[in-house]
Amino acid sequence: MAIIIKPIVTEKMTAAAEIHTKKAKQDGLSFSEKFNRYGFMVVRTANKVEIKKAVEEMYNVQVIDVNTIVVGPKNKQRYTKSGLLRGKTMAYKKAIVTTKKDDVIDFYSNI
Repeated sequence: MAIIIKPIVTEKMTAAAEIHTKKAKQDGLSFSEKFNRYGFMVVRTANKVEIKKAVEEMYNVQVIDVNTIVVGPKNKQRYTKSGLLRGKTMAYKKAIVTTKKDDVIDFYSNI
């Protein structure tokens, strides 16, 4: 069973990587200019060790840190001809992975 469902490539994730890089520079850590934090949607039952191994095998990088978040469902509603439809989006688990300073993950290399 695959641990990683898909990478999360959004403006919000990119902004979070930039903030992390700025904080690392302020703390005096030796992080490079490159953004080294990446987001992935993962299986709900996966733990941090499994996520780390999956990312290292799939992208051939060295993972320093893994943070996980369970994102809850959002309520959605829309108006249609037949009336008001209500429902929820699916809940999922998000993993934010920090790689070694020289390692870069290129999500678009396989296209």
